[in-house]
Amino acid sequence: LVMLRFDLRRQSSLPEGGMIFVANHPSATDGFLIHMVSRNQLNVLITAKAFTVPIFGWFLRKVQEIPVPLKEGSSALEQARLHLLKGRSVAIFIEGHISPAEGGFLPPRSGAARLALSSGAPVVPVGISLPREHCLNLRSRITGGELSEARWYLRGPYAITVGLPTRFEGNAEDRAHVVRISEIIM
Repeated sequence: LVMLRFDLRRQSSLPEGGMIFVANHPSATDGFLIHMVSRNQLNVLITAKAFTVPIFGWFLRKVQEIPVPLKEGSSALEQARLHLLKGRSVAIFIEGHISPAEGGFLPPRSGAARLALSSGAPVVPVGISLPREHCLNLRSRITGGELSEARWYLRGPYAITVGLPTRFEGNAEDRAHVVRISEIIM
């Protein structure tokens, strides 16, 4: 049974049009709950492995979530850019994986910065906070007998802070600039 106590806070009103919501990723539950930050259509970039799970994968495709291949995510970023051009918003977890169980964050990945620079869409930072000791680690065999583990958050306080929209400029192919923008977003 899922019993969460939500605390959603916004630092400002959001602009019209497509936005890039960029969040940390303390649990597998975040991919579902990030939808609360947007009042409009929101498509989340989610690991392609999740799309291979029967029924669950069908649901992800039905709601038009965006699969991110494990090795190269440029096709996912192009799909996200097309969503933004249609005025839809996307959400991306900047760490690329679930945050460490002991706390803290993984280094930022470059996808959010490259997407912001190539699309011109505003980035809206999203902070997710939850007591990690309430997480439940579940192991399953998703594809090819490979054992996969995910940390789910199903009960307790779940706080989301939506920050101020920011636009970034520059060349999405300039690696040093992309790294700087990724660190600023983080």
